[in-house]
Amino acid sequence: MPRVSELFFKTAIVFLILGVAAGLEMAISGDHGAFPAHAHINLLGWVTSALFGGYYALNPAKAARRIAMIHYGLYTLGLVIMMPALYLMLHGNTTLEPVVAGGSLIVAAAILIFAVVVFSSEPVPAASGLQSAPR
Repeated sequence: MPRVSELFFKTAIVFLILGVAAGLEMAISGDHGAFPAHAHINLLGWVTSALFGGYYALNPAKAARRIAMIHYGLYTLGLVIMMPALYLMLHGNTTLEPVVAGGSLIVAAAILIFAVVVFSSEPVPAASGLQSAPR
């Protein structure tokens, strides 16, 4: 499995654990005010990271490109900035709204990088072993 896939899958599991912990904290406390953060942790952190990992596992030539690791690093950085700030903001610390916005913009930039990866062509190896024209 490509390294970037493994990193995305491992990151996804960390966010799954955090999402479950946030859900348990809300259930135990009875305060469900942070449910949007819980949803973001699960959807952006767990599900989307796992989908990115799956895409790169199915496309090893694209996973081998430097842009794939840039995508991983930027996306993960955005989540690490955005998620705790969103959670704390929803618990009343409204001064963190600019931090949430900054993290969101980083995540959006990483998603645009992923779009570039998906829509870019990759070289198709020829039977002779020589690189053929991009498809």
